Amino acid sequence: MRVLVVGAGAVGGYFGGRLLEKGVDVTFLVRERRKRQLEERGLVIKSVHGDVVLSPTTLQAGEQADDFDVVIFSNKAYHLSEAIRDVKPYVGKKTLILPLLNGMAHMEVLWRKFGRENVLGGLCFIETTLDTEGTIIQSSPSHDVKFGEWSGEMTDRVKALEKLFANCNARFYLSERIATDMWHKYLFITTMSGVTTLFRAPIGPICAGEYGQEILLSLLKEIASVMRAHGAPIDEDIEEKHLALMKQMMPEMKSSMQRDMEKGYMVEADHLQGYLLQLAKEYKITTPLLKAVYHNLKIYEQNMR
Repeated sequence: MRVLVVGAGAVGGYFGGRLLEKGVDVTFLVRERRKRQLEERGLVIKSVHGDVVLSPTTLQAGEQADDFDVVIFSNKAYHLSEAIRDVKPYVGKKTLILPLLNGMAHMEVLWRKFGRENVLGGLCFIETTLDTEGTIIQSSPSHDVKFGEWSGEMTDRVKALEKLFANCNARFYLSERIATDMWHKYLFITTMSGVTTLFRAPIGPICAGEYGQEILLSLLKEIASVMRAHGAPIDEDIEEKHLALMKQMMPEMKSSMQRDMEKGYMVEADHLQGYLLQLAKEYKITTPLLKAVYHNLKIYEQNMR
């Protein structure tokens, strides 16, 4: 199977690189600057799970190529429209779309553009970033991808993907409840990114502070109440489970959004927190903490501009 990874950044470069390391036929759809970096230095991964330097095949938007069997979207949500436009020429009638974006708002967009039957559910858990030279720095015990049919069926095509992804130096899991997995991650990442950017601190000091765990649980409950009103299939006790997980994380753990803020990059405020606030307004749910988180992010965006 031929795999096209949209981008070769911190997420796509890492998981695509691990597949390439295994011997999978992987191509990276990249821009000119990243293409030059990869040609000059290779795809460099420095990871707690092992370092590697790879020689990737690259493709730039507009270049000729046959349809791919799988397209993995690993870009930031604010680049989604652009990424869809660039990848369209390489998508055939049977091409599987596997998104690894945060949040849920992108699913409706991908369903409209590629057909609901061609889009799988997907998510990843990883802490990774690019340094100034384009090296992928991966620092978390987790380097996991979950994927599956939206219906939960164990179809031949997802079983084929499971076989393709097996035995590489990253963990790929075929899920029978990918919709629930994605909503659970959305709850986790929106809370985690929200508090770490609001307090400009990693998770350890936040949890250790006098009011930290109370604030975390309150924000988790606010967001979960919005999700339940929307009909999201989340577990009854997911808020407590997520709080327990946050307390167990390495104290220095930061969200990717916090790392982006520290670098002066754009953030996914509208895609993550903003989308939930739209739903809260629709269902008339009060979310003061979520509003504070979002307001902080929008002030950051205004100052950045």
